[in-house]
Amino acid sequence: MKNTESRILVTGGAGFIGSALVWELNRRGCENIVVCDRLSTDEKWKNLVPLRFADYIDGNDLLGAVQHSPAKLGRFDHVLHLGACSATTERDADYLMRNNYEFTKQLCQWSLANQTRFVYASSAATYGDGAHGMNDQDPDIHKLRPLNMYGYSKHLFDLHAKREGWLPSIVGLKYFNVYGPNEDHKADMRSLVHKACGQILATGKVQLFKSHRPDYKHGEQMRDFLYVKDAIHMTLHLAETPSAGGLFNLGSGKAHTWIELATAIFTALGKAPNIEFIDMPEHLQSKYQYYTCADIAKLRASGFTQDITTLTEAVRDYVQGYLVPDKRLGDEA
Repeated sequence: MKNTESRILVTGGAGFIGSALVWELNRRGCENIVVCDRLSTDEKWKNLVPLRFADYIDGNDLLGAVQHSPAKLGRFDHVLHLGACSATTERDADYLMRNNYEFTKQLCQWSLANQTRFVYASSAATYGDGAHGMNDQDPDIHKLRPLNMYGYSKHLFDLHAKREGWLPSIVGLKYFNVYGPNEDHKADMRSLVHKACGQILATGKVQLFKSHRPDYKHGEQMRDFLYVKDAIHMTLHLAETPSAGGLFNLGSGKAHTWIELATAIFTALGKAPNIEFIDMPEHLQSKYQYYTCADIAKLRASGFTQDITTLTEAVRDYVQGYLVPDKRLGDEA
């Protein structure tokens, strides 16, 4: 933040993008940060170890305080709400509604009542298969059809914020395929870069899903891959820009094939590409996105002028700077 004295709440602060935000805030001289998360039994607590922040609060305690004793929390200048269940395969719809929808509703309402800048993670998953476009400037968001319950839980809050008239005053971030350091705790939701690096070092090859559509060859399904360092620069830019409001696509603005991504990983490891195509699990076939690409014109119009790291450069930085030496953000020094 430009004002290093700002008091900032980061939910999901031990997670992938959340811990990256705290890392970047530290780099900018901000340490008056309250981290909120639910640490549970995975290893994401390790992401917090190199970071500097003022306090930690459990997600359940935060929600209880918002509901019953908000004065104890004090006032924040910014709430960066990244906390959510981000598993696209999660089948417990009740859990997703409580965790992703209800929590966000109450936190947003509390933030607005306290004149606190509220920035939250929506998702590109709200766009579904892209049949209705991936345009963050289209006001008709009701027409979108997410392919999974995770996407729907995010979409439902977008709809609620629009209906309540909150969207012009808050920022919703539609992250595309983000990858980078601090994601190792995400299990099956880790990026291909993380998974493939381990596969290649162990077996010398990487496995990619076959295409189950005739208009896409194997490995030529396309995604907008965004390096987490670029994602957090975009996020903090929007948080610091009071005139920015509504939903924003956060991506590189370019679509790359899985083969291109895999090739970049082999190159970063100094190895020749060796790709094996395997069948996609049947339960994923009807929910699989074959093409995503973020139109980031709205982000650029908000004043974001920074160059976006190329796929090759980002993969090299991630693989050589973090994966191979087994480092996290904050371990660089």
